[in-house]
Amino acid sequence: MSADGSGAPGADAFTRPYWEAAAAGRLLIRRCRDCGRAHHYPREFCPHCWSAEVAWEEASGRAVLYTWSTVHRNDLPPFGGRTPYVAAVVDLAEGPRMMTELVGCAGEDAVAGMALRVAFRDGVPVFAPGG
Repeated sequence: MSADGSGAPGADAFTRPYWEAAAAGRLLIRRCRDCGRAHHYPREFCPHCWSAEVAWEEASGRAVLYTWSTVHRNDLPPFGGRTPYVAAVVDLAEGPRMMTELVGCAGEDAVAGMALRVAFRDGVPVFAPGG
């Protein structure tokens, strides 16, 4: 978590492009130049073939809901002030699975496989219904 309490991790030299893109409303993922597979969270190597030949690419922002849970209690700042919220795992159109927050949809209204679109809250990618 960042020192400012926003909930966004602090950027380092490696993740700075990711967080700068998110602040500008763009979602980046990493793609391996050797095996061609995309991955998220950002890593300096491919988790599929272990190649170091990976590069940033802009994701489409489209995803489908894989699973979710409504969080009613979280004592860690800044999450306590946001309860209840819907923690979610989504499948990005490019293939990787990503942990995130579902916004604009109550947990009881969520449906596995529903189309989602990336949105950004305080420079952090979250997902909302819509294709």
